This record gives sequence, C-alpha cells and structure tokens, in this order.
Amino acid sequence: MQWHNGKNEAVMNTKELNEEQRKCLVLDIERGKAEGILPEPWQTDTCIGGWHYSADIYEKHGYKTPTTVIHLLVDIVSNNGNLLLNVPVKGNGTIDSDEVACLESIAKWMEPNSEAIFGTRPWKVFGEGFEKAKGGRLAFSERNAQVYTSEDIRFTTKGDTLYAIAFVWPETGKLTIKTLGKKQTGIKGDISSVQLLGSDAKLKYSREENGLVVTLPSQKPCEHAWALKIKGLDLAGSEPKSEMITLPSKDN
Repeated sequence: MQWHNGKNEAVMNTKELNEEQRKCLVLDIERGKAEGILPEPWQTDTCIGGWHYSADIYEKHGYKTPTTVIHLLVDIVSNNGNLLLNVPVKGNGTIDSDEVACLESIAKWMEPNSEAIFGTRPWKVFGEGFEKAKGGRLAFSERNAQVYTSEDIRFTTKGDTLYAIAFVWPETGKLTIKTLGKKQTGIKGDISSVQLLGSDAKLKYSREENGLVVTLPSQKPCEHAWALKIKGLDLAGSEPKSEMITLPSKDN
C-alpha cells in the first residue's frame, strides 16, 4: 500500500472458490477454463510447457504452439477471464529458441488483433460452434483440448463494437456467424460495417436469416485466428449468458 499512496490495489487469485468468495477474490482455474461466461472476472494459469524448465521438453519440441495459446486466450477472454501464461526460464535466466519463437508468433498476432482482446468485455453469448460435453473438473482440463473448425467463433465487445474471432479460416472463403442471423432474437440495430483486423480489404457481407455471411479476402492478414470488427449493433444492456449457439457433434 505504501507504493500506491495508501490505496489497496492488490488482487488475490485463489482456487476452488464458491460464489460468495468470488465476489472478493478472483477464481483461478489451473490449466483449465470456465465452461461459460462467469459473472465475476476469473483467471486461467497455465504454461507453454512445464512449470519449471525442462531440457527434455525443448529437445522434443513439446511446447504449446502459438495457435494453441492464442485459441486458449481468445476463448478465455470471451468468457470474462484472463490468461496468466508461464514461460519457464533456464538456470541462467534465459529462455530457449522454441520459447522465443512461440512468443514472437503470439506478439505478431497481437499487432493487428490486440484491440479485440485488451480492454474488452464479454458479449451476451461467448461464442458459437461445436460444444464439448460439459461436466467434470475444470482445473487441469486443458489436456482434453478441442479440435476447432471454421464453425468456432468467439465474441468480445468494446464500447459499441462487437468482435467476432474465428479460430479456423474457412475453405470456402466465407464465414457465417449464426448468432447474428435475422431470425435470432435479442439482436438490436443494423450492421453498418464489417472489417477484418489487419486487412485493408473492403469486405462483402449480408445479414441473412441464418447468419451474417462475410466474404473474406483471398489473403490472410495473419495466422492462428482472425477477428472481424462489427459496427452498428446496439450492444447496450446485453447481459452475458453462459449459453452459446451450438451445432450438432460430428458424431451425431
């Protein structure tokens, strides 16, 4: 407190909190994530490898890929969470070349896409796509990581802007956001513009009954995930809900 003019600006992160405890402490989910939007901010703590440096992981190139980390980050932020990412250091305080490459790839993705992450809030739903079966322990669940498809999209908001972040570039060149279809209830306002972050291309889009259909440019502006900046919708008063727009499992 002495460093902050007598103000307590500390945050305590704690595991396995009940609903009352989450009002004054921040829930921490180690190596896992929430299954929907939580009303209070929460945190995932994980590592690109082990908690302590392991030469064996480096030699086997066993770190999380930049794509895995970015998808994890986007999913967490869309659910009102934060990501604390550990990068283990060697005994001399340095990190190895694989760790450097991973961090550089994440930083490169952040250049055009950071506005869809930093300072954002969750929307009324966190996303759409193929939903994994719910239940079980949240912590240490990242080992059951889902394989995403072009149907998987996550939402964040900032002011009057809605960001829709796609995990996989569609082979057809067209991205359909079903949550924004005309037949969906509770969506107010008319879309006035759709922009792909990192690209100067003027996008063609149409809001149809079953979704907002956006024709993407032939050139990807980045790798790993792609954020659409959508303007014109009335986002005021959109209360977050845990539900998402889901599609049938591939097994059904």
